[in-house]
Amino acid sequence: MARTKIKDILQQEATDYKVTVKGWVRSFRNNQFIALNDGSCMNNLQVVIDLNTNEELLRAITPGASLSVEGTVVASQGKGQKVEVKAEKVELLGACDPEKYPLQLKNKPSLEYLREIAHLRFRTNTFGAVFRVRHTLAYAIHKFYNDNGFVYLHTPIVTASDAEGAGEMFRVTTLPFDNPPRMEDGKIDFKEDFFGKATNLTVSGQLEAELGAMAFGEVYTFGPTFRAENSNTTRHLAEFWMIEPEVAFNDLTDNMDLAERFIQYIIRYALEHNREDLEFLAQRLVDEEKQKPQQERSEMGLIEKLQFVLDNKFERITYTEGVEILINSPAYKKKKFQYEVKWGIDLQSEHERYLVEKHFKKPVIVTDYPKDIKAFYMRQNEDGKTVAAMDILAPGIGEIVGGSQREERLDKLMQRMEEMHIPAEEMEWYLDTRRFGTVPHAGFGLGFERIVQFVTGMGNIRDVIPFPRTPKNAEF
Repeated sequence: MARTKIKDILQQEATDYKVTVKGWVRSFRNNQFIALNDGSCMNNLQVVIDLNTNEELLRAITPGASLSVEGTVVASQGKGQKVEVKAEKVELLGACDPEKYPLQLKNKPSLEYLREIAHLRFRTNTFGAVFRVRHTLAYAIHKFYNDNGFVYLHTPIVTASDAEGAGEMFRVTTLPFDNPPRMEDGKIDFKEDFFGKATNLTVSGQLEAELGAMAFGEVYTFGPTFRAENSNTTRHLAEFWMIEPEVAFNDLTDNMDLAERFIQYIIRYALEHNREDLEFLAQRLVDEEKQKPQQERSEMGLIEKLQFVLDNKFERITYTEGVEILINSPAYKKKKFQYEVKWGIDLQSEHERYLVEKHFKKPVIVTDYPKDIKAFYMRQNEDGKTVAAMDILAPGIGEIVGGSQREERLDKLMQRMEEMHIPAEEMEWYLDTRRFGTVPHAGFGLGFERIVQFVTGMGNIRDVIPFPRTPKNAEF
């Protein structure tokens, strides 16, 4: 008999039919009641076995063991579930040593410990919920762009360009580390390398996506990106996923409208399709908040916060207005900010969160940043000091989206590249889009793990990606 998913059994609540279920034991009590979970949903299925079951099999039914059960779905006699399975045949698929299995219900391991056993943490309720929500958000992203006529473009992971200009990139090479070929001046001769030039893992697919937008009009990328930034914080990863739409003929206002509509769509989709998981995560957050001092607790619950994002237009302010708000804030006057506030600085997370959580109390889009702190490809405003950039700030984590209207004017773009010491000869392919039928266009990048963090309420970004890559950590 084909396997039936536990989710399907619990959803329909029908009885008196035969099933085969397979899964992992969460608990086993009184030598009769098995809590079985197959990962298809949050809830376990209660399996009731015969008290006369073989002693050897009874001893093997321990947390973590995997079973195949054939039986009949019946109305449950106990509390907590409407149906259960009365077992007629139980087969042990994989034993589990109860002395060594780290996921015992009585222990409740910490999130920090679970990161050390990331290969097993999927089996916990918390991470089961997180990664089901992650899956739903990924699907919703593709659905949103597909339904809106975008072309999904696969941009390269190995690249010779640095889209961000930050230089924090992982080198890709086949040259020997102990004795690489060198030129007369002693520099490494990358002409001898696999690609014939210096290459790196990408930090962004944006530049290549712009090329696609100049033909298809609307494209998006969704893939892994990498940054060799030595940051051991709750907000940074060395390997992460980015969604980057690029749209021809869009200006900055169009860009903000698209980003707001997109974020609200995928949050709404998760609420509709993962309500059970989100309610579990919301309760987990409530329990976690109880351990914090009163003044540090969130004003809204998780579901409330997500619904608030759906029900409210995002506040839109300029960078200059944001700095003025910060300078005039009680927090600044009482010296509660760790970092200085003045026009020209790159806003820190504490500044972003103040604007979102304390001042406006809703998501905020900040526009028109100083050009000196932004990338070369952003369109220069008429004031000569700012660029048509936008960041979307969310409660709890700060920036989740960064984007801009792109500089479509060839002379302005080349001038900015020269100012930032970006060699034009290496970017001829990019400049060609400004030579051959240039148009105004705009795009943004959404850090996937940041939005998963926001939707699930998890406090550490390492808990929303299956196998986090961070400084000195590349396990699994």
